[in-house]
Amino acid sequence: MNTQPGIYGRKLGMSQFFTDDGTVHRVSVVEAGPVTVVAKRTIEKDGYTALVLGLGERKAKHTSKPLAGYFKKQGQTPKRVLKELRCQPEFASKYEVGQVMKLDEIFQLGQRVDARGTTRGRGFTGVIRRWSFAGAVTTHGTHEYKRHGGSIGTNMTPGRTLPNLKMPGHYGDETVSILNIRVARIDVEKHLLMLEGGLPGARNGLVLIRQSVKKTKPRTHVAPTKKKLK
Repeated sequence: MNTQPGIYGRKLGMSQFFTDDGTVHRVSVVEAGPVTVVAKRTIEKDGYTALVLGLGERKAKHTSKPLAGYFKKQGQTPKRVLKELRCQPEFASKYEVGQVMKLDEIFQLGQRVDARGTTRGRGFTGVIRRWSFAGAVTTHGTHEYKRHGGSIGTNMTPGRTLPNLKMPGHYGDETVSILNIRVARIDVEKHLLMLEGGLPGARNGLVLIRQSVKKTKPRTHVAPTKKKLK
């Protein structure tokens, strides 16, 4: 399980900015805050280490009584989003209940991070849109099979449709992670995090940003060696 330091936020959309040398950077803007530590999970009491994070304010009249009692017990106001962030004990010890997490304490400019979100749901789709099938030929008397998937099984052996075939079905609305995205800018006052490239999910979707687990190593050029002929 990924226990790297991270934070939850909302994807605002995409933008761009120019550097001093005129280079344009396409970035995804994430509003990661203000994120408040609502509670803490410890190994002694819960068997694991985690921070319970709250994002956004919720009206008291829209909060159920059990949830309102939980926030009151923690001494916090009701939050719109409540998520657990698994982490190392060293990272959890830096924060107390009620403290607001700052982006510059978690990320640095140029750092590589991983982003996880839920993709946009596209409903029930066919094989051409869902799996990028080419479709059937449109000549030699073909009728009504232009966007079909073709054969899905055999005749006698094994005489059935094999499992895990690519077929029409529900497309999208699944958890997707993008690794090794570079942090382009950090706005601590506005709680904005700008990451190069695109992020999974729709606008205002919830995303999880963590420090990268698969750090890329710099490539070293090795000169080819000549084999001696005998």
